[in-house]
Amino acid sequence: MKILVTGGNGFLGSFICKELSISNEVFTLSRSNSNYNFNLDLETPILSQKFDIVIHAAGKAHLVPLNDFDRNNFFLSNVKGTQHLLEGLRISRLPKYFVFISSVSVYGSAFGENINEMNPLLAEDPYGKSKIETENIITKWCDENNVICTILRLPLVVGENPPGNLGAMIRGIKKGFYFNIAGGNVKKSMVLATDVAKFILIAAEKGGIYNLTDGYHPTFNELSKNIASKMGKSYVPNLPKYFAYLLAKFGDHLGNNFPINSNKLLKINSTLTFDDTKSREAFGWNPTPVLEGFKIN
Repeated sequence: MKILVTGGNGFLGSFICKELSISNEVFTLSRSNSNYNFNLDLETPILSQKFDIVIHAAGKAHLVPLNDFDRNNFFLSNVKGTQHLLEGLRISRLPKYFVFISSVSVYGSAFGENINEMNPLLAEDPYGKSKIETENIITKWCDENNVICTILRLPLVVGENPPGNLGAMIRGIKKGFYFNIAGGNVKKSMVLATDVAKFILIAAEKGGIYNLTDGYHPTFNELSKNIASKMGKSYVPNLPKYFAYLLAKFGDHLGNNFPINSNKLLKINSTLTFDDTKSREAFGWNPTPVLEGFKIN
C-alpha cells in the first residue's frame, strides 16, 4: 500500500516507518527532512499523491506546560495541526483508512486499574484535552468522508532512545541519581513501539478505538532494575515514602524545574493500568512483554 506517516521523524513515527517500509511504499510528512515538508501547526499541506492509509503520529507531547503559551501550543499542534492535515487530504484525494495515534491521557486518570475504552474521557490537562478534541474532530471527519477510522490509545511507549520520562529514567540510572519511591511497586501500563507499528495495518482495515499495552504492566522497580542490568548495574536506590513526601512539599514551592512535587509524586506513586482486551479479542493482539523486548542503545 501507499502510506503517509505524519511525524515520521519522531520517536514512534520512526518505528512505524521502519516497520511498514518492509512491504509498503511509505511517505513522511514533517516540518523538515521528509517527503512532504509542512508545518501543520501553521499551514495546510499540499499533497500530490493519493494514499491508501494515513497514519497521524505528529503532535506535541513530553512537555509539562509552564505557562499559557505552552498550554496553547498543545492545541496548536494537536488540534489545529490535525485540522490542517484533514483539509489537505480533503483538497487532494481521500485515503481509505485513517489511523490516529492518541493517548491513554484522554481518560484523565492519575490512578486506576484495567481502564478500558468504555471509560469516560475526563482529562483536564492541556495534553489530554487536546487529544480528546482531536479524536472528536477525526471521528467526525472520517464519518463525513466515508474513511475507516482507527484510534490507538497508547500508554508509555518503550523503545530504543526514548524521549520523555522514560528517557529521563534511563539517564538517571546511568548517572546514578535515579531512585525508586517506597520500593517502586506501583504498576504502569507500557507497550513496545515495535509492537504498535506491527499492529497498525491489522487494525486499520476494521477501524475502531483500542487501548494497547504489553498485558503485563511492570512495576517501576522491575523496569528500573531491567534497565540497570542492561547497563551492568546491580543496584537501584530507593527513597522512603515519607522522605519523598517532604521533598514533594518542598518542590511545590520551587516550581516545575524541581525534580519532584506533590502532583508528580501522586503520579509516580500510583498504579495506573489499562485494559487491552478489546484488541486481543478483535485481532489476537499478543505483544512482547516490555521487560523482554526493551533494548537500550
